[in-house]
Amino acid sequence: MSGYRFYQKASEVYNSRRNLYNLLVITSVSGGGLLAFANNNPARTAYADAAGGAHIRRKKVVVLGTGWAGTSFLKGLKDPSLDVEIVSPRNYFAFTPLLPSVTNGTVEARSIVEPIRNIVRKKQFDVQFREAECYKIDTKNKKVHCKSTQQNNVGGSDEFTVDYDYLVIAMGARSNTFNTPGVVEHTHFLKEIEDAQKIRKTVIDCFEKASLPNISEEERKRILHFVVVGGGPTGVEFAAELHDFVIEDLAKLYPDLKSYVTITLLEAGDHILNMFDKRITQFAEDKFRRDGLDLKVGSMVTKVTDKEICTKERATGKNVSIPYGMVVWSTGIGTRPVVMDFMKQIGQTNRRVLATDEWLRVEGCEDIYALGDCATIDQRKVMEDIASIFTKADKNNTGKLKADDFNEVINDITERYPQVVIHLKKQQVKNFLQLLKNAQGEDELDIEKFKLALSAVDAQMKNLPATAQVAAQQGSYLADCFNRMNDCEKNPEGPLRFRGSGRHRFKAFRYKHLGQFAPLGGEQTAAQLPGDWVSIGHSTQWLWYSVYASKLVSWRTRALVISDWGRRFIFGRDSSKI
Repeated sequence: MSGYRFYQKASEVYNSRRNLYNLLVITSVSGGGLLAFANNNPARTAYADAAGGAHIRRKKVVVLGTGWAGTSFLKGLKDPSLDVEIVSPRNYFAFTPLLPSVTNGTVEARSIVEPIRNIVRKKQFDVQFREAECYKIDTKNKKVHCKSTQQNNVGGSDEFTVDYDYLVIAMGARSNTFNTPGVVEHTHFLKEIEDAQKIRKTVIDCFEKASLPNISEEERKRILHFVVVGGGPTGVEFAAELHDFVIEDLAKLYPDLKSYVTITLLEAGDHILNMFDKRITQFAEDKFRRDGLDLKVGSMVTKVTDKEICTKERATGKNVSIPYGMVVWSTGIGTRPVVMDFMKQIGQTNRRVLATDEWLRVEGCEDIYALGDCATIDQRKVMEDIASIFTKADKNNTGKLKADDFNEVINDITERYPQVVIHLKKQQVKNFLQLLKNAQGEDELDIEKFKLALSAVDAQMKNLPATAQVAAQQGSYLADCFNRMNDCEKNPEGPLRFRGSGRHRFKAFRYKHLGQFAPLGGEQTAAQLPGDWVSIGHSTQWLWYSVYASKLVSWRTRALVISDWGRRFIFGRDSSKI
């Protein structure tokens, strides 16, 4: 019995100081020469110890996509009580704002990508990555059906399923062709690394083919006619980058072909960069015309063949056929097929993209979140809750209130309905109380006067733009919510539930616009920053360099991109076809 008690006591001491004894054992075995110790899965051990040794099943978060939204979410996620599984056809994150620079060799493709395993390898919880594509979401059984994207035949089944407790859909979007005939078959898109590399190769191919001696003058003009469809930021930046590539580099290597090159930018609207300030739009259009780019606004593409692009001029109704050597299609985004199937499954068939609430939760799905280009926030209207808001403020049930009676709920109103704040700014009203007092007159507010005061508020509602900036902020927000989920269950911090009791767990997502850039070529960039501040010119180009360098995902990519910029300044762009 004494031997058994000694063994029991020794086991207790060992278990209480397991790390120390592991360290002593390793030191003894190595002869004191090399000391090395690693504790496997510290996060799992800590979680079990904190729970008093009891086994608790860890919640599993499945993330679909490694774009801006998904990567931002993964970078911000810190909760050690979670297991994470990532499913994406790409095992890297790409800094997509620099894709136009990849098309002409200003920046190399590998300089703007970071392996997703590098990004998550230091996380204090278990993270698994699967290079595969999700083709079906089963909400009933909480499973995601996936298929491997590996092209080589390595044996085994290509399909598998992944269980989830929480699902984060961050799959992005595809290029929108508007069902225009011939677009998929004959044009280039610019959304992925592979797209930029294909464009770069095609540009060089066009110059090499045009330099052959058996090519006629007419054919040479066609081959060197580059058409960009879409006057948004991506299309404008690519046209500017291509113009710089031709003028600064290719004209020196192919001097006989310079006079044959034409760059045409087609835009269906009245102006390019119509989401920017009018001063930027006007400057960009004037600069492009001075630089010799053929800018055609009010031109809608109706068909694309292997050698011609057909357009309809909106002003005259005339149909025009334009011969081309290469077409780049950049006209916005469309929903991916798997997301469309999922929308049908949950009853969102009448929408263009997935609808979420203000907390990025998919409407009708408790544990599924969607962010980035594949989703949009369905902001609740004030007028839908107007009676409930009035009732919350009317604590005495009198049916009439003074403006000051809303003091207790005013912060919840402005937080729950951001369109109220936008309306106040537009009407140049100091605050919400002042808006009510303006409508109150001499009498107290009844429900009808309250409705009248807020009747125009919902007109200020706008969907967020499908940009990297929005996706990144949504990913960071959702990660913060997951990190504090247990705390906020006990102590909710969100606004009042006007149609129920208590408060929402979290504050709603709010996008903070930090400005936008539009590189216009010739080392000139336009910037529109918060506060209606507009800057255009060479100095803004250096601001663009510094901001984009700081936003890159790692120090490795920062070093590579900055070195690429330096190489271009010294040696020019690389025109080799590799």
